[in-house]
Amino acid sequence: MTKEPKVDLKVFQQPKKGNYYCGDSYFYQQTEDGFICALADGLGSGEYARESSKAVMEVIEENVNGSIDSIINKANDTLRDKRGAVLGILRMDFSEGTYSFTSIGNIGIVVVPAHGKKQRNIPVAGYLSGYPRPYNVKRDSLHPGMLFFMFSDGVNERTLSSNTFVSKNLELIMDSFKQQQPVKYDDDTTFIAMKYG
Repeated sequence: MTKEPKVDLKVFQQPKKGNYYCGDSYFYQQTEDGFICALADGLGSGEYARESSKAVMEVIEENVNGSIDSIINKANDTLRDKRGAVLGILRMDFSEGTYSFTSIGNIGIVVVPAHGKKQRNIPVAGYLSGYPRPYNVKRDSLHPGMLFFMFSDGVNERTLSSNTFVSKNLELIMDSFKQQQPVKYDDDTTFIAMKYG
């Protein structure tokens, strides 16, 4: 019997200094056929930022099998009377052996092939607020050993050492990340590390 493909995942999250609520929200789910992970950052910080990002995650949870396009359209609708949010979505299709992702606003996505250099995705500028936004969905082949990182703008990628992205052990990656972080955060911070296979 073959072992089902598996995604290992670790998350670090911290609210902005002085805030009880973190304005970032995330959701992930794995099934036999695939995996989805999403991260939203509500505009600003505090309770209203969290309300927006949480509303987007609820839409994704309710439409987990929908296409990225349909998810973005529904997320946009739910933000019509709210503050707005930026959003990153990563989906893996185990049976097709592909992954696809998009990023609107300042959600960083980094892909590290099993053998190769890290690839930084350049997000589309703007945010979701009830109005149509241009965005691109990128698609590529999925291979065992691939690493994926998704993070909000509380993470300054330039301050992350290359060691954060080279280990294949998610515990070591997360330890390396935490050691490079400030004591108090100037922004809501979420860092999600994922390994396929």
